[in-house]
Amino acid sequence: MDLFEYQARDLFEAHQVPVLAGIVVETPEEAEQAAKEIGGVVVVKAQVKVGGRGKAGGVKVAKTPEEAKAAAESILGLDIKGHVVKRLMIAQGANIESEYYFSVLLDRSNRTFLALCSVEGGVEIEQLAEERPEALARVEISANEGIDLAKAKEIATEANFPAELIDSVSEVFVKLYDVFEKEDATLVEVNPLVRTAEGKIIALDGKVTLDENAEFRHQREQMERDQLDPLEAKAQENDLNYVKLDGAVGIIGNGAGLVMSTLDVVAYAGEKHGGVKPANFLDIGGGASAEVMAAGLDVILGDSQVKSVFVNVFGGITACDAVANGIVGALDKLGDAASKPLVVRLDGNNVDEGRKILSEYNHPLITLAETMDGGADRAAELAKV
Repeated sequence: MDLFEYQARDLFEAHQVPVLAGIVVETPEEAEQAAKEIGGVVVVKAQVKVGGRGKAGGVKVAKTPEEAKAAAESILGLDIKGHVVKRLMIAQGANIESEYYFSVLLDRSNRTFLALCSVEGGVEIEQLAEERPEALARVEISANEGIDLAKAKEIATEANFPAELIDSVSEVFVKLYDVFEKEDATLVEVNPLVRTAEGKIIALDGKVTLDENAEFRHQREQMERDQLDPLEAKAQENDLNYVKLDGAVGIIGNGAGLVMSTLDVVAYAGEKHGGVKPANFLDIGGGASAEVMAAGLDVILGDSQVKSVFVNVFGGITACDAVANGIVGALDKLGDAASKPLVVRLDGNNVDEGRKILSEYNHPLITLAETMDGGADRAAELAKV
């Protein structure tokens, strides 16, 4: 579960991580009052669980309470990558001298924890890692030993912090790991971690992801949680593994690995068709029955952004003929609600029988594809129209 920034800030404060004052508000009038309480320069920050808030106009500096009210008026209701701003955090301003980056996360691929750290904070860390990997220190963390002061100093040294700052930043690293461990997090990130003109090290913006499998160890019933997108709620009701994305090609596959590969292939094919992108991740699992397929298509076709659907299935335990019958049953069940073109690629167990079923069904919305690349290209082309 991803936290809002204000929730991350509150967790940091509870574990003695140095933070600045912050007040959550929901109206321009509350923003004005909060700015008065905090005093001085404040930052009005949209509370949405998505990056790029600043570029989208969701973060504004206010020198007076009146400016804070005006900023709140312009940010509340703003749509930032599909997330509508419903609340703000009025944060105390800081006299920033330097910005750094620090995170500790669960590294599933290597079955360990990993600390990432850089003296270049406040930037897109993914871009930094790709363009200048030497500027990002990567230090493995033992789950048994964690980050003590000695390990924290190792991280700071690897990240090329100036010698005079190593002690002060290391103390903060230890406290941030305390958040990671005691709150059962899979990610604790601070970007930027700043040094103020007064010489203080402060966590200015935090991102925390909690492991929901560990919720039984915590009492978080009162913690505010995101309202699910209506399509995601519908998918959850039908036990579908669905994530909405910002694209035009709906994706249905069986198996997370195949669906992830399909997303990549569609995105690549879409570059030739005006930048068409995948609209979702939807894994129907092994049992592609008519009911499961109908539920999946119902979710995807309910997305107004979807212009075409790519069904990419590899028959294994569930053979391709059963999948094909599922598609036929789904389209019959949905009737006129199925109104967008479907590109279907089947492979694996009983593939010939599956393709024969769909060919004989001869539905005007269905296009059969021989290969995954060919299917992705055709789906992207149809979504462009």
